This record gives sequence, C-alpha cells and structure tokens, in this order.
Amino acid sequence: MREILGRRRKLLFRRGGRSAALGAALQCATEWRWPVLPGVGLRSGGRGARRCSCPDPDCVVPGAHPFDPGLLAATTDERMVRWWWANRPDAPVVLATGGRAPCAVSLPAVAGARALTALDHFGVRIGPVVATPTRWSLLVSPYDLAELGELLHSQDWVPSSLRFHGEGGYVVLPPSGIGAGKVRWERPPASPKLSTRFEQGGPPPSAGPWLPTVTTVVDALVAASTGTPDGGSRLAY
Repeated sequence: MREILGRRRKLLFRRGGRSAALGAALQCATEWRWPVLPGVGLRSGGRGARRCSCPDPDCVVPGAHPFDPGLLAATTDERMVRWWWANRPDAPVVLATGGRAPCAVSLPAVAGARALTALDHFGVRIGPVVATPTRWSLLVSPYDLAELGELLHSQDWVPSSLRFHGEGGYVVLPPSGIGAGKVRWERPPASPKLSTRFEQGGPPPSAGPWLPTVTTVVDALVAASTGTPDGGSRLAY
C-alpha cells in the first residue's frame, strides 16, 4: 500500500500537481525570497503514535526541526525546493531566520494571545504570526545580535519562555504538521504597503510580506510572558 501511495505522489508531481507544503515553500522561496528547507517530519510509532523521524527517541520538538538536509542548506532556488518536496511531499516547511530573511520571537501560546491583544489595543501593526497548539511566533524584520542585546539589556527581566530566532535559527511555517499538531497562521502575511519614500521616487519596498521591527513588539511580548503562570519555559513546538 505504501508503495502504491508513493507512486501516486510521484505521478502527481510529474503531471504538474503539488502538495500544500510545496506550494507554501515555493511562495516563500520564489515570491518572498525567504530561504527554506524541509523539516525532519514525523514517522509512525507504536499504537498509531507519531514520532520524530530524527534518531533522538526523546526529541522535544518532534518533526519541527531540520535534520537532513541541515539548516545551512536552506535556499531560495526553485529547482532545489521542487526536488526536496517531490521526494517528501508532506515535509514541514522550515524558514531559516536571519540575514536578509525575517527573524522571529516565539513564546507560549497563552502568552502570545495576550501579547497580540495588548498590541491590538494600542494600535501596533503586527506582521505574520505563526501558531502551533503550544507556541506562537511573531515574524519581525531582520535584526543583528548587537541590536537585540541592547534591546534586551534595557529590560528588567526576560523570561526564559521567550525565544529569539535570529541568524542561525529557524521557524516552522504553515501548513506543516509536527508533533504538537498543525502549524497555522494566526495572522496571515500581508502584502507590503507602498511607503511615502517610494511614492516620492525612493526605493521600492521588499517583495515579501510586511514585517514590524523587534523593537515595536518586544515590550508587549516580555510583559505577556512574565504574566503567564509557569511561563512555559520548556521549548516545545
């Protein structure tokens, strides 16, 4: 049966069809110029359970991380993206953060919901928000370690449940399926708005979705994480 399903998937790709994951990966790589790669994914375990495909039997983020290929393989090359997902149609879509790609800040789902409510209340524009049943990730414009360090130094305390995904980091994007459940958009990506500078002859905006700076959201994220019981310090996607 597995061999039959495998042949059907391969035939689907030959005829021009594509999986939802491939469609999402292509949009990231070719339209938004975000480097992506397939995540390790899940495999069937005993009694119908789903376990991480990596060698670690105690993996704390099952399915939700790179393995083979490794993170450094992330690319915007369309041919490579198509080849990866032609062979693994259901592989999670992993965004390699930092550099010219978006960075992210993740926090427990309960704290994330509180933070978004606070940001909405004060009229702060929010960019894409990725949600799993346990954690939410706010995508922000690229930042470097010096900028982040100065920003966090100004905080009285930063909960360990608040994680920063910059250069060398990653975030799993929708519509991936991972151990914690389905990955979805809590706030879907929005097209960039033309800036006044562009309207007056300045440079055009990025082709990717609009992203806020980490400075505009970090206070609300720290406050929401601090006020959440237990803080959800264990990193579990």
